[in-house]
Amino acid sequence: QVLLVESGGGLVQAGDSLRLSCAASGRMFSAYTMGWFRQALGKEREFVGAVNWKGGDTSYAGFVKGRFIISRDGGKNTVYLQMNSLKPEDTADYYCAYRSGFDFSNSDHAPSYVYWGQGTQVTVSS
Repeated sequence: QVLLVESGGGLVQAGDSLRLSCAASGRMFSAYTMGWFRQALGKEREFVGAVNWKGGDTSYAGFVKGRFIISRDGGKNTVYLQMNSLKPEDTADYYCAYRSGFDFSNSDHAPSYVYWGQGTQVTVSS
């Protein structure tokens, strides 16, 4: 069992920045992928980005366009999503997810993740 707890969401204005955190605990495999997904009201859940356990591999959705950065602190088992130049269309619930294993491919595939956090809400006003 792996427990994921997101934090850092809130209400901001367009152009502002936010940093989301995802703290992982429990029986984590030594190699894993952590992903960030989001779901806006009335829309499908979509991939935002992912990072592997070493922190050397990252992947991002096209809409990120250099605005978001994923990083990790291995010592704290925490993954961060730094979001800059936020837009109203970034408004959504943001979720982190975990899957074990060395393979980083298909990191945008939500069903491949086994554990999910409860989500943190991000609202960007215009």
